Amino acid sequence: MAEKAWGGRFSEPTNEQVELFTESVSFDARLAAVDVQGSQAHAKMLAHVGLISSDERDNICSALDEILETIQQGKMEYRPSLEDIHMHIESALIEKLGDTGRKLHTGRSRNDQVSTDIKLYIRNAIDEVDALLEELQRAFVSRGDQDLDIILPGYTHLQRAQPVNAVHYWLAYAEKFQRDRDRLADCRARLNQSPLGAAALAGTTLPIDRDFTSKELGFTAPAANSLDISSDRDYLAEFTSALSLIAVHLSGWAEEWILWCTTEFGFLTLSDAYTTGSSIMPQKKNPDVLELIRGKSARVIASAQQLFVLMKGLPMAYNRDLQEDKLAAFTAFDVVKSCLGLAPSIVINATLNRDRINSRIEEGFLDATALMEYLIRKQVPMRTGHGIVGNLVALCESKKCRLQDLTVEELQQAAPQIEEDVYEILGASNAVAALTSFGSGGHEPVKHQLKLWQDRFA
Repeated sequence: MAEKAWGGRFSEPTNEQVELFTESVSFDARLAAVDVQGSQAHAKMLAHVGLISSDERDNICSALDEILETIQQGKMEYRPSLEDIHMHIESALIEKLGDTGRKLHTGRSRNDQVSTDIKLYIRNAIDEVDALLEELQRAFVSRGDQDLDIILPGYTHLQRAQPVNAVHYWLAYAEKFQRDRDRLADCRARLNQSPLGAAALAGTTLPIDRDFTSKELGFTAPAANSLDISSDRDYLAEFTSALSLIAVHLSGWAEEWILWCTTEFGFLTLSDAYTTGSSIMPQKKNPDVLELIRGKSARVIASAQQLFVLMKGLPMAYNRDLQEDKLAAFTAFDVVKSCLGLAPSIVINATLNRDRINSRIEEGFLDATALMEYLIRKQVPMRTGHGIVGNLVALCESKKCRLQDLTVEELQQAAPQIEEDVYEILGASNAVAALTSFGSGGHEPVKHQLKLWQDRFA
């Protein structure tokens, strides 16, 4: 039991199956760098308050650098008996420095140590995801100038509704991913309080300086309640929830583009580099990467649910159940990171099929709402105008024609207020040009929003 951090009161060794069952180094080894970072800050604080000497501090910090290098080179031998990455590092430190290494854990517990490590890791993860989201936003915005002259049908209920400038779609995703970035920033601000020094659950009688380690590690302040610190995993639930929304947005984008790639839509062609073929049907070009982005979103959402279920029944302070928290957070992060790593290139290298889009843009009466609003401007009540246009659509369906194909006389039979100027808003192109409200899909509002996004990323 000598190598156990807690072995002093035990008289027989841990069952081998128990060691295998309780180990976490198989998945928490990725915390090595932040564990060393936190331990070095802790050592500096211990020297600052006089609990260790400056020489001991320097020896500990140097030895920790050497241990981290060994880990990063893949030379660390992991043993289930040492349970986790934290004990592996401490054991290696004691092997190097003897009693000096044994002093490092003064004034802290694995409870606050682990929470500190996870917060440092998640803080870095948030910064990494934020950078990837910005890259994806830039990819959508970069399509702006080339696609400004394309009109696409907008849909509700997956039925053609109103025409919009194609760039309106791209900026819609830029907006969604901006909200994702804002949520991550909020999460980062809330998690950025230092757990270090809370010890097991009650704090310590030793004269530690928690402000020192908080500043050393870039936290805004020490977290205020040692009981709460020991049990708090809100930041992981919030992080995985934010990642879940990112995954939902990625999945929705993937679904839309999967549809657009079908023969039935034919709006979009994906680069061959981001598609695959069929083992039996030689003509197939499948959007497998988009399908996997859509599919992998389930794992991210499940990770958030896993954490909520894990946390819901725990009493105050630390419980070993919380060892499972990292698996959920790491899974969600890894999946979102891999999806965001591919998404920008898919966006940049896709091609809108202009001829196909233009050949069908007048289908579906996309200008019907514009005609109703034309009637409103002619003092026709909105609901009355709605009914009039509905009748005109039914007439067109019976005649197999478009609204713009009706004569002014036919239009006036439905509404005497209609004049020759009605043709200025009929047709998809005219209907888009007529959209002028802030944030709408008309050409001028879209150009305005595109300029704002381009300036943001200039």
